Amino acid sequence: MFVNRMPRHEILSEEALATIDGGWRRLVSEIGIQFDHPEALELFRRAGQTVEDDIVKLDPEFVLEQVAKAPSEFRMRARNPANDLHVGGDHMVFVPTQGPPFVRAGATRSEGTLADLERFAQLAQVFPELDSPGSRVCEPNDLDLDSRHLYQQLSVTTISDKVFGGSANSREVARDCVAMAGILFGGREAIDATPVMFAVVNVNSPLRYDGRMLDALLEYTAAGQVVLLTPFLLMGAMAPVTIPAALVQQAAEALAGVALVQLVRPGAPVILGSFLSNIDMQSGSPGFGGPESAIGLLASGQIARRLGLPWRSGGGGLTTSQTVDVQAGYEAFNTLHAAFLAGANWVHQSAGWLEGGLVACYEKFIADVELLQILRAQFTPLEVDEASLAFDAHDEVRHGGHFLGAAHTMERFRDCFYRPMLASTENFERWNRLGARDGAARAAELWPKKLEEWQRPPMDDAVRAELEEYVERRRVELGDPLPTVAHAVG
Repeated sequence: MFVNRMPRHEILSEEALATIDGGWRRLVSEIGIQFDHPEALELFRRAGQTVEDDIVKLDPEFVLEQVAKAPSEFRMRARNPANDLHVGGDHMVFVPTQGPPFVRAGATRSEGTLADLERFAQLAQVFPELDSPGSRVCEPNDLDLDSRHLYQQLSVTTISDKVFGGSANSREVARDCVAMAGILFGGREAIDATPVMFAVVNVNSPLRYDGRMLDALLEYTAAGQVVLLTPFLLMGAMAPVTIPAALVQQAAEALAGVALVQLVRPGAPVILGSFLSNIDMQSGSPGFGGPESAIGLLASGQIARRLGLPWRSGGGGLTTSQTVDVQAGYEAFNTLHAAFLAGANWVHQSAGWLEGGLVACYEKFIADVELLQILRAQFTPLEVDEASLAFDAHDEVRHGGHFLGAAHTMERFRDCFYRPMLASTENFERWNRLGARDGAARAAELWPKKLEEWQRPPMDDAVRAELEEYVERRRVELGDPLPTVAHAVG
């Protein structure tokens, strides 16, 4: 995984940070957070917080006491130990797009299927720039809704040996995901000791946690698995139109969730989430990849560091573009670059996001991985030593010569510069002769070739059989008919 040791870009003054701190304190104590769950309300009541119907008004000092119980850094165990994750500090975790209902390949836009999900999971396994396939890069709409999560988990845990995600649709779904993780790692005690999976719990902004998300939060936290608490703030719709107000709301919502997690299980691993963007005030459509997204990222990182919590950035290669074009490129770079500058620990939506998150796109997946490759190279500290100063090369070439054949060049030419996977460096004549393909066309040729590199990670036959038996038993218990869907892999 990537370690970002470059300096952080901090845009908030101490005075601004203090003002935001006062803002979230006032929100949680005077207006409060709605928790649509009796168990959560009872936990807060027992902790001495003010509970009025389903609104909890929190003492800010109590919140900070709870936040202090959460680890600032922790380890996650993968099926392959080489893919274990260190979360927090200077480490960055990259996860591809999660949950779009549609898929795009070339000019074809269609509903996502299980075969699509599996192909994306294969790509996430093949590319070392990605640390996890997540739980579903796209929604497998050809599966029955009640048992869909079972096949999602079976796919991502057998196709990939990286850390994986779990679904957060309900408590029952979370229990199934936890049970399958236990089978995979040798029992509930094994995953209880070191987390092996994560789940995204979104806040129903403004200022509300709904029952289904809280069910999942309670279940995953009790099992010791990682919860990413993520307010989903589109300024002008779910948050006020000013960035400072949105930052205050984001802190209030996320920190209230952290407090609850620590009430359930003190010391439980948790990630402070951010997802801050805006709507188009003419059309009402969401806007992603603009300056507000980048500013929100930079400020969110600074706030998270002040609190001592690992944090998830709100992007990712975000874009509102409908296709893989120049807009998709510059908007995705804007949010990914800001995540690096801000020192994000967890970057969701890192590859494949298109059309405001409605689409998982194969070509965009490839383009975003190239952005990750570029940024990883760009954020690797420059090595400056006597060898890199190349005095011997100057001594050899002298005045007015060239360095193409110099010994210094010949020793280093194979890996001295970043070599693009997707971008073209051909001259015009050669590029034109080979078909004048743009980046999207080259990506369309590349992703099927990358799939050919995938090899199924080894898994004990007995473990695989137990997972499959669990899925079949739970499918029957949930009342779903036998699925008749196409798989990408056997």
